[in-house]
Amino acid sequence: MQRRSNAAGLSPRAARRVARTRPGGYSCVGTRDRHVARGPLGSSCHAMLTSEAIKTRARELQFDLCGVAPAAGFRELRVLREWLDRGYAGEMDYLARTADRRADVRAVMPSARSVVVLGTLYNTDRPYSTEIDDPGEALISRYAWGDDYHDVLGARTGALRDWMTDRHAGPLETRVYVDTGPVQERVYAQQAGLGWVGKNTCLINPELGSWLFLSEILCSLPLDPDPPGLDQCGTCTLCLDACPTGAFPEPGVLDATRCLSYLTIETKGAIPPEQRAGLGTHVYGCDVCQEVCPYNDTAPISTDPVWQPRVLLDRPRLGELWLRSDAELRATIRNGPMTRVRVKRLRRNLAVAIGNSGATEAAAALGDDRTAVRSDAASIAEPLVAEHVDWARDRARRR
Repeated sequence: MQRRSNAAGLSPRAARRVARTRPGGYSCVGTRDRHVARGPLGSSCHAMLTSEAIKTRARELQFDLCGVAPAAGFRELRVLREWLDRGYAGEMDYLARTADRRADVRAVMPSARSVVVLGTLYNTDRPYSTEIDDPGEALISRYAWGDDYHDVLGARTGALRDWMTDRHAGPLETRVYVDTGPVQERVYAQQAGLGWVGKNTCLINPELGSWLFLSEILCSLPLDPDPPGLDQCGTCTLCLDACPTGAFPEPGVLDATRCLSYLTIETKGAIPPEQRAGLGTHVYGCDVCQEVCPYNDTAPISTDPVWQPRVLLDRPRLGELWLRSDAELRATIRNGPMTRVRVKRLRRNLAVAIGNSGATEAAAALGDDRTAVRSDAASIAEPLVAEHVDWARDRARRR
């Protein structure tokens, strides 16, 4: 489908995003704290530690959102057990093992009184997957293009925690989480006023959209909390309707076993044959339910270099990725979120995507010789990969 573009060659959606680019990141500290001071803090040590002071320091450390929630057991936290009982977690057994602790952060840190929740915008100016008509292009989830957010935000969140500890006059117990540990981040993010959990189960901020990394600091100090975020999805169901595999049995409920992100990242063995065609050309994750969200139509763009696509992951082609050696693939995903799947599962995903693509160049890269194994790509001979390669070749021949 031909899309209209402006003089810069951008689609209308992309042009709106570029128009809201902010140098050095989006300048917002807390969704409800528009008028906090943005200059550097004074040099006084051991002053009173307040929510406002924490938010100011968070901005200085390049966080786009900061809010405070009480360390309590909210009703939404107890929904996890029902979700697990419905079998929607698939192979993610760790969720069941930690379910009791996930129901209340005080089970993790009994002294916790507050949860400082931080949001970091990672949106870039590259087109959405729904704007790409080229079947030979590998689709990779936007959050995986840059550096590993665990490392980047671990350092930044740790720096804020250290500042809090230094500034507070008395003893202060803290604990830092970056998409790790038994903390239901989105629930606390909504309670901290950063946004609301949408029908696609993502946290949505009314100004920044949903392209957000979350991190938290559990704190033993009773800080002033922010008002919770209010649901602003209304009657919109675009995300539910657009899901390529129908992974939402109802609004706000995700059946992970049908989600492309789960299938390409969490599934350790074979992708079920009946679900392979639904992957399309996605090789790592899926952003469709976020891309169609109206709040992302005008989501600002981060210029933070750590989130920009690395050269080897900047709109790569399926065939070109497949032809990389195992060592080259390891270099491609090194120091990024994609290290989670490693080379073998990445090859598995690539094989399925090539089979689905219908792109001549991609199919040619896969080849027809079932016995030939390149010496620099031993992963292709792994039984898991070989089975998916056979499936892909058969699908390509039947096109």
